[in-house]
Amino acid sequence: MPHVITQSCCSDASCVFACPVNAIHPNPHDPAFATAEMLYIDPVACVDCGACVDACPVGAIVPAGKLRPEQLPFVDVNARYSGYPERRPAQAPVPRLVRLDPERLPLRVAVVGSGPAALYAADELLKQRGVEVTVLERLPTPYGLVRSGVAPDHPDTKKITSLFWQIENRPGFRYLLGVDVGRDVTHDELLSCHSAVVYATGAAHDRRLGIAGEDLTGSDTATRFVAWYNGHPDHADHSYDLTSERAVVVGNGNVALDVARILATDPDRLAATDISDVALQALRASQVREVVVLARRSPAEAAFTLPELLGLLSRPDLEVVRHGPPPAPYTGPDDAVAQKVEAVRALPPAEQPRGARRRIVLRFLTSPVALLGADRVTAAVLAQNELTAGADGRPVAVPTGATEELPTGLVLRSIGYRGVPVPDLPFDDVRGVVPNDDGRVLGRDRTYVVGWIKRGPTGFIGTNKSCARDTVNRLLDDVNAGRVGHPARTATEFDRLVRERCPHATDVDGWRRIDAVERSRGQASGRPRVKVTEATELAALGGQRSARARVPG
Repeated sequence: MPHVITQSCCSDASCVFACPVNAIHPNPHDPAFATAEMLYIDPVACVDCGACVDACPVGAIVPAGKLRPEQLPFVDVNARYSGYPERRPAQAPVPRLVRLDPERLPLRVAVVGSGPAALYAADELLKQRGVEVTVLERLPTPYGLVRSGVAPDHPDTKKITSLFWQIENRPGFRYLLGVDVGRDVTHDELLSCHSAVVYATGAAHDRRLGIAGEDLTGSDTATRFVAWYNGHPDHADHSYDLTSERAVVVGNGNVALDVARILATDPDRLAATDISDVALQALRASQVREVVVLARRSPAEAAFTLPELLGLLSRPDLEVVRHGPPPAPYTGPDDAVAQKVEAVRALPPAEQPRGARRRIVLRFLTSPVALLGADRVTAAVLAQNELTAGADGRPVAVPTGATEELPTGLVLRSIGYRGVPVPDLPFDDVRGVVPNDDGRVLGRDRTYVVGWIKRGPTGFIGTNKSCARDTVNRLLDDVNAGRVGHPARTATEFDRLVRERCPHATDVDGWRRIDAVERSRGQASGRPRVKVTEATELAALGGQRSARARVPG
């Protein structure tokens, strides 16, 4: 039976290269790969060999006969994409990786950040003997948004950490967790002790709405809320007033749907996940029964992906409804957009009598123009929009003049992310990235970027794999050309510097101790893990770095 890619696809393309019959599309050499919401298996071309199943790091590929009920819509999703012959280009060639000139070894590289982009970059570098990589991270735990951004009720997506474990076990890899580059060590100090430095610092700051009342208590960012329920050490002790019956989420990307879903989910269901204990306790006492998700444009321009929408609609415990009349059918060329619009059109209207279930209301062509309240949010003023063609031909939302007040005590904005300046590096304040040429930082020797700080907040977890390979190839080209040489100082000197300034820095062994404690506590309560969130306990568990982790100088 043909295999099917489901909503947990991370788009890292490992399955594309494993498939012997070119049945998985789009591939990384296809222009459509950069914008595709997921990958698709052609049910006709698939020969059921299962090679893609072994290659997938998140368990997203399932034989059609073994799909769970909520995954069945993906049979049609995969088949519909594959029904367009022009979407089946030639087999993708094996990705090129520059071979390092042995005369240039050893090569010692610092990678700043520990999320997917950072670890994919480390993986590409360590595929060659004689390369040493030190991954530095401000937090005492690694994995970035995979640990603190992926919703706790999406455990399949978190399976990619098994790949990260393999990378951590490669010869030449080490962590320095709990080291803040720019504060504890400078860029120049990194460069003096490493051949090159790769920054993978992400883009985790939310954009602002720019409306009156935005800074009232009860108005916050989705990023902080997500970090809170995921047990991020910087936000674990935060509190949210969940006494209002209605919450409003501004934005309609995947994160907005995550936040809405967590707010509307029965806490007993969340109790089997790795959600923060603090958040779980607060959600048990929550009075929220309706979450309104606001989008300024129509469903055809929605930022959430089709897999994420289908996953939400498959939840029998949630009532998902549509505000207002059904949208017009989509007649454009993008089949994924057409399916999203079809799914929204099929939703029951919000005006129907409510059932006993908590519900999520998808509301389009609506923008908040003010938040009301004396010392905290009590209502949102909403403006109705209509679409008009912008100067570039794309739809633009324009207020019609009609407004209304929607009572609410919690407003979370999720309208996009932007990077923040990296100390000692140039910064493009308009795009929110470090200016670069294919990963080479402009105006800085031996300095590179990867991930969102390189290209902006686009793509999925796996998109960082091809992004990292491109940056690493630029770095290796520079090494072979003699533009990147041996550092002036040794690894031992750098190790001594870090020990003096960050005595509680954690290495791979320290992270393993933290991970083991979290898993053990989780097993005792029937959960995948119970996260340690208190800084003092994390430092104690991480302990002193071991001699095994030090790179010889």
